[in-house]
Amino acid sequence: MPYYGPDASPEDIFLERTFVAGDFVCGTGYGAQLVLYTSCAIFLWKTRKERRQSKYLLAYITLLLCIETLFMIVQARTVQDMYIDNRNYPGGPWTYFLATQYLPINVMFYATLFVLTFLSDLLVLWRCWVIWTASGRRTAYGVIALPALMILASFVMGTLWTLQSSQPGLSLYSKLPQAYGTSYYAISLSVNIILTILIMARLLMYRRTMLASLPEEHAKHYVSLATIMIESAALYSILAFIFIVTYAINNPLNQIFLGAASSGQQIAGYLIIYRLAEGRAWSKDTLAKHTRNTLPPMHFASKEGAAHTQLSTFQIDTSVPPSKNTQNSVYSPLKEEGSTLAGSPVTPIKERGNNIWSRMRKPPSSHAASMP
Repeated sequence: MPYYGPDASPEDIFLERTFVAGDFVCGTGYGAQLVLYTSCAIFLWKTRKERRQSKYLLAYITLLLCIETLFMIVQARTVQDMYIDNRNYPGGPWTYFLATQYLPINVMFYATLFVLTFLSDLLVLWRCWVIWTASGRRTAYGVIALPALMILASFVMGTLWTLQSSQPGLSLYSKLPQAYGTSYYAISLSVNIILTILIMARLLMYRRTMLASLPEEHAKHYVSLATIMIESAALYSILAFIFIVTYAINNPLNQIFLGAASSGQQIAGYLIIYRLAEGRAWSKDTLAKHTRNTLPPMHFASKEGAAHTQLSTFQIDTSVPPSKNTQNSVYSPLKEEGSTLAGSPVTPIKERGNNIWSRMRKPPSSHAASMP
């Protein structure tokens, strides 16, 4: 069969294929973000009156979605401009793309990508601060001091990368912009790795404490491995690491992982906010609230509904396991009929229940019956 492909080198053809594949990955990620945004927005809107934080988070994810939507529009418009409007440009579509980085559409591409990354970094920094606040505010501020400075440095490098990449005659893959871009993503990735390690380390310490204090069924909502992966935004750290390696060695696959890293970062943020909206995410009071179990009040009523008894709520401190003596004096009497507790006979549960019912069903006393 005759060859009808473009008159370009195999390297350029492969590069253009990865460019289109990167757009596909971005589109898939955008669909996932729309679903997560809708779910988060519904939860946050319902709790906006009870929790002031819900309003801020709703505003945050709305801003994030607007910027991401603009980023996707820019992506689609760039593909149209390269492969449809200027397909006969000398050297091919990719040459046209590299030669026109100064156009507004390409400047918007870099700007939106940079802002999305910066906003997502701020969210992970805030979550790290919240999780470490359980150890005290001073400790939390000390922990996030270095990551905060690194995010500030990444903001400066990202601004320089955006400006240099959009200069006439330069592009994302020119020598100077590539140096700025590599430095920017290296700092951003380092920040996320540091924050991921800090969050995972603190949650693993919480995990040990909570599993020792609570039943596994109750503790798993806060200290499961999936929870730790979500809270630490580890998804983005993994994808960003792959991107920075392929980008630094100028491998065409970096186009795919650029889209995957950007989408993965937003998805990781939405998963964190979804847990916040549901009330299952870690807060500074989570450990304090759940190292004690509060048993709900128990209600007893007769078959006729005439009597109602409520046992008051009591707490069991699960941080200290019962001793052997305590087990013998508290738990074992309930198993043996006729045993004693603190010197008083213990009536079997079934017998006591019959006594209660019989007393409640007794007819009025003779004294009450003789009254007119």
